[in-house]
Amino acid sequence: MSTAVRTRIAPSPTGAPHVGTAYMALFNLAFARKHGGKMILRIEDTDQARSTKNSEDAILDALKWLGLEWDEGPDCGGEYGPYRQSERLEMHQAAVQRLLELGHAYRCFCTPERLDALRKEQIANKETPRYDGHCLSLSQEQIQEKMDRGEPYVIRMKVPAEGECVFLDELRGEVRIDWKQIDHQIIQKSDGFPTYHLANVVDDHAMQISHVIRGEEWISSTPKHVLLYQQLGWEPPVFAHLPLLRNPDKSKLSKRKNPTGIYYYRDAGFLPEAMLNYLGMMGYTLPDQREVFSLTELAESFEIKRMSLGGPIFDIAKLKWLNGRYFREQISPDEVVDRLMNWKANKEHFSKIMGLALPRLETLSDFFPLSGHLFQESPEYKTEDLIGKSEAAEVSRLLKIAEWELEKIKHWDREQLASVFQNMAEMEEMKLKDLLRPFFFAISGSAVSLPLFDGMALLGPDLSRVRLRIALNKLSEAGSGLSKKGLKSLEKEYRSAYGKRIG
Repeated sequence: MSTAVRTRIAPSPTGAPHVGTAYMALFNLAFARKHGGKMILRIEDTDQARSTKNSEDAILDALKWLGLEWDEGPDCGGEYGPYRQSERLEMHQAAVQRLLELGHAYRCFCTPERLDALRKEQIANKETPRYDGHCLSLSQEQIQEKMDRGEPYVIRMKVPAEGECVFLDELRGEVRIDWKQIDHQIIQKSDGFPTYHLANVVDDHAMQISHVIRGEEWISSTPKHVLLYQQLGWEPPVFAHLPLLRNPDKSKLSKRKNPTGIYYYRDAGFLPEAMLNYLGMMGYTLPDQREVFSLTELAESFEIKRMSLGGPIFDIAKLKWLNGRYFREQISPDEVVDRLMNWKANKEHFSKIMGLALPRLETLSDFFPLSGHLFQESPEYKTEDLIGKSEAAEVSRLLKIAEWELEKIKHWDREQLASVFQNMAEMEEMKLKDLLRPFFFAISGSAVSLPLFDGMALLGPDLSRVRLRIALNKLSEAGSGLSKKGLKSLEKEYRSAYGKRIG
């Protein structure tokens, strides 16, 4: 492996750009810059069913908006491309074939039904669910017969039955994990595509990644990666597992409890410099204890061993406080005006809104009350207004179904939004007008506003979805939300009527 410092981030293009991706990218970039190295951006799109070009474009755009940059990637190329995993299939399959030939991997023909039954049995016996090695005992003749019959199979890696994996973590020192806790990981799916674990190791090696700096949720998977490096005869990189961002209740940061989309913060009017500064504060303190600092200043002082191992709390109130300091201390009033104009107070954006507001205007002063919610982080309204004459439980149910349905939208526009709600009205056997009433309050804070679908299209997916979650939280706080049991029941009902949900 090269002695040059090379770090990477490898997001999956399967959803909205996440602040957790920016958090990891920031510290990978700071470490690379500190040591005169390079940071690589690689798109991990081996999940062909969920990966989309729109999501990939959004990831690149969101990270650039924050001011993060990379030296090699799908948009700028580089010496070690291609930088999309789906374009590196031959290399992945060659590694799998090598593992098979060396006896470190094997074909598994177990059906989903057998695996499901095995999992249920293990859970009933209070055992850790894992593959039982059933296909390890197949002879070459049996394997060939099954292949000749066209039976589908996956390829699994062999894991030692005894002993433990020992590896060093830059932040945590020596880590020991018993091999009995490690599953016989699938490394190639039945469609011939690699899983994350195999592709991750092969690509990191091929791209000469020197340091893998990632979230602590990957610690339990690191033995699989270390083993693959050993089996393939490669030197592993240095590992460092950063603490995950947390909600105020210490749970892992999730969109259910906190806005997690980078675009949410952009569209709500946060400054990219303040956002990046705040993410830096989440895991690192500058030697002079400064709270306001730039990416350059972070990189100049960065020592990875000084990173905190405590779960950093992502507190929006603290982020707003820091954002306010940037307005008052870091940029001039004239620049604030420029930022405001570039944000939403520009002619192009006003023109889109004016097209919706004009049929309802009698004076110019009517414009802002009608459209104010399109410039707000979230509107204010009373929970009883949200409920109206409906049953609170039914409003919660409809909001939750809409949240799940909106997650499925790939192109956020008026037509797609209208289709979602019209379909819901049919499925729920309701008049569209009656169905939409609570959504007007959730989105605009009022029963009378601009056309709902057009307004949501202008707000964008992040702000719109968060407003639905805020409405659900209001109902929950009022004792009218979905219980855990009720949510489980609704999920079952939803799958039956609307199909499998995403996320």
